[in-house]
Order: sequence, then C-alpha cells, then structure tokens
Amino acid sequence: MSEKHMTRMSLDEMRKTQSRTDWDRVKSAPDFEGEPEIDVDWAMARLVEPAPKKLISLRVDADILEFFRSQGKGYQTRMNAVLRAYKEAMETKE
Repeated sequence: MSEKHMTRMSLDEMRKTQSRTDWDRVKSAPDFEGEPEIDVDWAMARLVEPAPKKLISLRVDADILEFFRSQGKGYQTRMNAVLRAYKEAMETKE
C-alpha cells in the first residue's frame, strides 16, 4: 500500500473514530464457516518425533551456499530437502 493512501492518527484520534465493522453481522455469524469438521478418535494416537539431525561439516561451493541463503530463513532445511529428493530418486533407480 502506498503512503498516499495512509492516514496517520494519534491513539486518541483512533479511539474517537467510528467503527466501520458491521458488528450485528459478526455476532450473528456462526463461529466457523466452511466444511464441517471430521470427527476423529484420538484415543490411539501416538506422538512421533522426528529423528534428530546429524551435525556435520560440509564443504559446498560459495555460489551454492549463497543461492540457498538468499532464499531466506530455513536454507539448511531446503538443502536437506534437495539432498533427500536426490537420495530418493537414486533409490528408485535401483
């Protein structure tokens, strides 16, 4: 949104503004709109924790590391996903 469409107000000014929310419609609406929930029996559920990752030292080319880091937070997880996809592709060839 560009700044020309923004209005700056103090907290006191904001408190004096009239709400544009249709509270009657909000209050009359059901709590949940969409598909009905599925009834699930959790009695036999068990917690499955992922295996801990192995800490290693890995040498990669600088451009490879920069590419993954440039994608933002979680780059090591993405690198792991790429390696996993390669591993699984190679296993299906066997």
